[in-house]
Amino acid sequence: MSISQSAEIHPSSIVEDGAEIGANVTIGPFCLIGAKVRIGEGTEIKSHVVIEGNTTIGVRNRIFPQVALGCEPQNVQYKGEDTQLIIGDSCLIREGVTMHPGMPAHGGKTTIGNNSLFLAYSHVAHDCHVGSNVIISNNVMLAGHVSVGDRVIMGGGAAVHQFTRIGHHAFIGGLSAVSHDVIPYGMLNGNPGFLAGLNVIGMQRSGIERRDIHAVRAAYKMIFSPDSPLKENVERLKEQGTSNHAIADIIAFIDSESERAFSSPARRLRG
Repeated sequence: MSISQSAEIHPSSIVEDGAEIGANVTIGPFCLIGAKVRIGEGTEIKSHVVIEGNTTIGVRNRIFPQVALGCEPQNVQYKGEDTQLIIGDSCLIREGVTMHPGMPAHGGKTTIGNNSLFLAYSHVAHDCHVGSNVIISNNVMLAGHVSVGDRVIMGGGAAVHQFTRIGHHAFIGGLSAVSHDVIPYGMLNGNPGFLAGLNVIGMQRSGIERRDIHAVRAAYKMIFSPDSPLKENVERLKEQGTSNHAIADIIAFIDSESERAFSSPARRLRG
C-alpha cells in the first residue's frame, strides 16, 4: 500500500493493501478502494464510492456518492481477467455513475480523457473510449466498445449501440437512440437517431471561422446528397481537395474502419 501522508481518508472507509493514494487526495466516509486502484493527486472522493479492479484515476478529479468504478464488466464472457479502467485528469463524475473495465478480447481497456463531465447515473460500458472535454448528461448509456470523440455533448437519456463511433464535436440530443456512427460535428436527434445538421454552435465555440463553417455545410450537403451513394459522394469531395481541417476530419472518419453504418439525415439532402 502507498498512501501519501497528505491524503485524508475517513476512518469508516476501506483502502485495501496495494492501493496507491496520491498527495492531497480526500476519501469520504463508507468508501471501498481496491488493492489495484491508483488515485492521483488532489482527487476528491465523496461518500459511498466503490472503486475496484485495475483502475487508474488521474489528478484533480471529483467523484460523487454512489459511483462505482472498475467493477466487473456486464458481460457474461468475463472470467475475472485483469483488465483496466483508465480515467484522466480533472473529470467531474456525479452521483450513481458506473464505468467498467475492458474485456481481454478487445484490448482490455476502457479509457476516459481529461476535463469531462459525467452527470448522474450515466453509464460507460466495457471497452469504451471517451475523449476529453466531453459532457455526458444524466442517464446516458454507452454500450460496450463505443468511441466518443473530444468535445462531444450528449443530452439526457441518450443510448448508444455497441461498437458505435461518435465523432468529435458532435451533439447528441436528449433521448436519442444512436445505432449508427455520427460524423464529427454532426448533430443527431430522435429514435431512431437521424442527423439534423451540423453542430454549428460547437464549431463556433471551437474557433472555427464563419467561412470555414459555410464550407463544411456545403461538404455536408454534398456527402448526403441522394443522387449517389455516400461513399461515392465522399470520393468526389476528396477529388476537389480541401484545406479545411473540419472537412478533412469528416472525410477521414468516413474512410476509417467501423462496425456500424453511418447516421444520415431523415431525408437525404437535395440540390
